[in-house]
Amino acid sequence: MKKTAFVLSFALGALAVPALASDDISKVNGSIRTTAGGTYRDLDTVNGSITVDAGVKARNIETVNGSIRIGDNAEAVRVETVNGSIRIGRNVTLGSKVETVNGSIFSDHGSHIGGSVETVNGGIGLVGTAVAKDIETVNGDITVGVGSEVQGGIHVKRPSFSLSLTAPRKPRVIIGPNAVVHGELQFEREVVLYVHRSARIGNVKGATVQTFDSDTAPQN
Repeated sequence: MKKTAFVLSFALGALAVPALASDDISKVNGSIRTTAGGTYRDLDTVNGSITVDAGVKARNIETVNGSIRIGDNAEAVRVETVNGSIRIGRNVTLGSKVETVNGSIFSDHGSHIGGSVETVNGGIGLVGTAVAKDIETVNGDITVGVGSEVQGGIHVKRPSFSLSLTAPRKPRVIIGPNAVVHGELQFEREVVLYVHRSARIGNVKGATVQTFDSDTAPQN
């Protein structure tokens, strides 16, 4: 994958989506579901989930208390929730970042994310996905799965101070077969880092690499 073509495709996609969009859907209480193949501007709610069906084109997709599910071959710019998971189907094009606070993020084969992927308390999983910027979390596990490419780096931030009688759980960070992370892997807290022998990564700061050869990382 060539970086110039990668960046250009996102720029063209980000320009095309708003130009084609026609309708907003905005709620305070209630879920949103689109029509497959439909074209929209912003989809937003406060208390409710958002389901974006296959082939939909939209601009911003946002909720506060609810999950977001994006079907195959959809296009959007920004995807964000606070308390909820985000699931991205196959061959989805997103022009900007994907973000949640309390919830997981998963992206499937052939999808392209034109910004960063960020959580605070939630895992991040990529399979065959291209990310234009960084992956960031505080307490979540990260899997850059088979065939995924991250143009930026990985940053696991130090958690804010909290009182606890037990040792904090160590996040697991896995760079899978034939995955690439071009930027630095920076860890401000202790993690368990597994990197497949076929993967390529940038400099590592704050963790020790454990290599593996199998299809999946060790479970210990």
